[in-house]
Amino acid sequence: MSHLKLTSQSAEASSYTPSPVSLSQAFWYWLKLGFISFGGPAGQIAIMHQDLVENKRWISERRYLHALNYCMLLPGPEAQQLATYIGWLMHRTWGGIIAGGLFILPSVFVLIGLSWIYLAFGHVPAVAAVLYGIKPAVTAIVLFAAYRIGSRALKNALLWTLAALAFLAIFAFHAPFPLIVLVAALLGALGGKWVPQYFAIGGGHGAAKAHYGPALIDDDTPTPAHARFRWTRLLILLLVGLVLWAGIIGVLCARYGWNGTLTQMGWFFTKAALLTFGGAYAVLPYVYQGAVEHLQWLTPEQMIDGLALGETTPGPLIMVVTFVGFVAGWTKALFGPDQLFLAGATGAFIVTYFTFLPSFLFILAGGPLVESTHGNLKFTAPLTGITAAVVGVILNLAVFFAYHVFWPQGFAGHFDGLAVLISVSALLALLRFKAGVIPVIAACGTLGFLVTLIKPWLAQVGVLL
Repeated sequence: MSHLKLTSQSAEASSYTPSPVSLSQAFWYWLKLGFISFGGPAGQIAIMHQDLVENKRWISERRYLHALNYCMLLPGPEAQQLATYIGWLMHRTWGGIIAGGLFILPSVFVLIGLSWIYLAFGHVPAVAAVLYGIKPAVTAIVLFAAYRIGSRALKNALLWTLAALAFLAIFAFHAPFPLIVLVAALLGALGGKWVPQYFAIGGGHGAAKAHYGPALIDDDTPTPAHARFRWTRLLILLLVGLVLWAGIIGVLCARYGWNGTLTQMGWFFTKAALLTFGGAYAVLPYVYQGAVEHLQWLTPEQMIDGLALGETTPGPLIMVVTFVGFVAGWTKALFGPDQLFLAGATGAFIVTYFTFLPSFLFILAGGPLVESTHGNLKFTAPLTGITAAVVGVILNLAVFFAYHVFWPQGFAGHFDGLAVLISVSALLALLRFKAGVIPVIAACGTLGFLVTLIKPWLAQVGVLL
């Protein structure tokens, strides 16, 4: 009897149409989401699905997946773009700006605080000990990312070959990441035309499988007037985007010169924002090539530490660029040795601004235009080629991290067997036991702290580490 009553209440609850949501109500939801959006893109997409599709029913399952499929085709963090898309669909341009902005704003301030602690106190023995355990974990996490993306994207021998060629190009020949993306897109376009059966994979998330009751934006809800394509609206938004980009670049160039650190941050991370097909792990090799090798804004070890901090904060993983900007501003002492925090914070905000500006433009300007391209092989095949190449590029990043963690003084120096053991254990936890990234990092950090404490005693009793 109680079961029947519960079923009846559940059916009744799912039959009503939710009340309209004001922009202020949406504001508080998006702000809360910015603080709880842990777990990477998969976790963030799952949180929004549970909240917006199942519980609040702001949008139907089918419309949610339709929006997600579009965001998966774009460069940039798909979860943040999905929030922007839903906010825009519900409350026009300001709704999209609020949703997308609040998705990342909390993590900006959290990362600025953590970056300051890292640079000001990173050499304190306790902090260094925790980082000793975290670095091998990050190596395992990047390798796990290559496995996870590869298992989903490399569905045939041709795509495996593309991934292998991309790895060789960046590992052996140090080919620039943009060139790899361009060649992969070209090969994907040609493959989609000549051998379409190998490239008809795309980035979609399938069709809707569940119905949770009437939604504010339901399957048959007409497209709002502001979401319909109009050339005038597209041109206006493109012009506004150009002004927002060129205006800040112009001010930085006038104040610091084209070769100034802040100006180069804006230019470099604009290019990075347009290359993030396949998620944050795909663009990290490009950030490494530019920020570490060419511009020397930070060291390889700092890059690894920054990725660890990015993994443990809310928001998209690409927020690691905020750490890069802070470290670059701090180490370059942009405003003199007495204003290091201000220099770091300025660099962090500049980098974040230029990294995410294109994502907003893709949604606000391109949403009405590109929605009709879902499932069209002409558009998805190049992205399939890029995704395959990205797997090889991420594998190269794992090799790079492993080299610096396992041989901290280079191949001629000491081989750190304990770091290998921590890394293998972390990878086993991720693969075999499906552990979350944050618990793995926390466990490895604790292990690193404990090992550092007992290392002197082990050395005394003759145990070689």
